[in-house]
Amino acid sequence: MISMMSFDEALRLVEGNAVRLQDEKVTLSEAAGRVLAEDVISDTDMPPFNKSAMDGFACRRVDLGGRIRVTGTIKAGDMPQDRIGPGMCMRIMTGARVPDGADCVIMVEHTRNDGEDHIRFTGGKTAVNIAFRGEDLREGSVALEKGTLLRPQHIAILASAGCTRPDVYRQPRVAVLTTGDEIVEPGRKPEGTHIRNSNGSQLMAQVAAAGCAGDYRGIAGDSIDETMTAVTSATEANDVLLVTGGVSMGDFDFVPHILKEAGFELFFEKVAVKPGRPTLFGRRNNVFVFGLPGNPVSSFTIFEIMVKPLLYRMSGHEYRPPALRFPIAIDYNRKKADRVAWSPVSISDIGEVVPLEYHGSAHIHAFTDAWGLMAMPAGVFSYKKGDLVDVRQV
Repeated sequence: MISMMSFDEALRLVEGNAVRLQDEKVTLSEAAGRVLAEDVISDTDMPPFNKSAMDGFACRRVDLGGRIRVTGTIKAGDMPQDRIGPGMCMRIMTGARVPDGADCVIMVEHTRNDGEDHIRFTGGKTAVNIAFRGEDLREGSVALEKGTLLRPQHIAILASAGCTRPDVYRQPRVAVLTTGDEIVEPGRKPEGTHIRNSNGSQLMAQVAAAGCAGDYRGIAGDSIDETMTAVTSATEANDVLLVTGGVSMGDFDFVPHILKEAGFELFFEKVAVKPGRPTLFGRRNNVFVFGLPGNPVSSFTIFEIMVKPLLYRMSGHEYRPPALRFPIAIDYNRKKADRVAWSPVSISDIGEVVPLEYHGSAHIHAFTDAWGLMAMPAGVFSYKKGDLVDVRQV
């Protein structure tokens, strides 16, 4: 095991160990945020018929230069009974089926009345304004591919394709455990040297935002027996365990020892990243563990850049954060460049990166107005105003 691993190598280890979970059927109302475990095949053409893209008149182009007789009205849901013949048209509503014989729909705004039941086209030219049968999707074709992370727009496609119980990968079950005698739950006012457990609530929210099922395991005191009992219980019922605190070099930082005793192989215990150097990652069979630093900014950041990729891959999604580059608004410097650094930033109205006031890994309030995290690679000491910098939205 390497004493301090580079961030890139640590991330490759995390992603390379991911185990895809079993699949299951869910309802459409449960599908958002899940990942498809098979291709979805459409059982119909979309649209299923030629439909009007607007309110207007269904006509033949050849007739647009003369007087056209209006023979009826078609609203959405009607089946046209008549064919459009020479010199004829029908009033039609958006989404209605276009009658046979018509090859365009002209806008109401491009017509004028020309006697009883007649119109004239007043536009110079017109688009077709017809959504043709099967132009979006053909029956039997793939509507959505396996591995698609289902967003609300995908739910509409599932419904249109007739897939009411999509096959998706099971959500990882993620336990969140905080350690430390000094930690108390948020409902208790801290006294003396106590501090509230912000990490637990924060990580549970991040787990939910990643589309996973969270299992809050409370606080384990600075006792080997108590922590071992908590770790054993949490890992029996979950796929991933997130432990905050107890992973550094203090006298009571015995989480790595406990995890090894519990049968976990630890791949690394330190990562060249700021914040979050004392981060560990391990595996026992198909159960994974992250030991996260106790400071809230560190645990927040490591979740976003290392835990989330594992959870998405276990969920069946090949997660790749969008590569976003913006010019930085000011000159920006740091004293040490031995690690890749992530710091909170906002984006100005003119699209520039604005570093936020940030006092270090305990300063979670710095993230109140943060749009994302700016990366500063190892070996880079400064940015000049206008330099393009990498930003990850959070």
